[in-house]
Amino acid sequence: MHKERGNDGSSARAALLSGMRDTFPLLVGAAPFGLIFGALAMASGLSAWGAAAMSALVFAGSSQFIAVGLIAAGTPVLVIALTTLVVNLRHMLYSATLAPKLKGLPLRWLLPLGFWLTDESFVVAAKQFDEQPQDPYNRWYLLGSELAMYTNWQLATWVGILAGSQIRDPQSWGLDYAMVVTFLGMLVPMLKGRPMLAAALVAGATALVAQGLPHQLGLILAALLGVTAGVLAERAWPQAAEAT
Repeated sequence: MHKERGNDGSSARAALLSGMRDTFPLLVGAAPFGLIFGALAMASGLSAWGAAAMSALVFAGSSQFIAVGLIAAGTPVLVIALTTLVVNLRHMLYSATLAPKLKGLPLRWLLPLGFWLTDESFVVAAKQFDEQPQDPYNRWYLLGSELAMYTNWQLATWVGILAGSQIRDPQSWGLDYAMVVTFLGMLVPMLKGRPMLAAALVAGATALVAQGLPHQLGLILAALLGVTAGVLAERAWPQAAEAT
């Protein structure tokens, strides 16, 4: 993706900008999601700085929405922590997938890349790493994607915070569907092989059946059963998994 190479500085900068540029379409889908979070956080009783701090320090859209809903419902802190932890377990799979491509990087690189990693950046980076596995500037590409997502999320959150007092029912706007469509757009191209398909089908079916469970337990159950289905399918059809 980076055809021309100059000195190290220009090549790193080109990779950084390329990662930002390739992530731009996903920023459009994530921005409304961040705006709604900011407005919902205010409606749920969080302070402006509390909502902003959650986006800055947690930086996990799905978990932030779940946490805000649970906080508004007066859910115990332990349940909130457990729920958000399980929802974010998928990032362990992301990290395991990208780890071989980032082997040898010092902690000063691995720590920020791990913190800023999102679903969108993973999809963009995984494609780049597959197409250019030997590119020495892939870490800069990933960093560019992550910085674009992080900046976009902070700005969208603040817009939602500032507009929160003017939006009586943020969910009625239907902007949350933008993120759903974005996730579907990321998910479908990745459904290659029986393990991936099994994980997606089991998780999706479980989420639909168990959506009425309290404290978002349906999401926890869907995540656990989806991962389990993927692991079992990979063991049953190892050749199909390797082919992907």
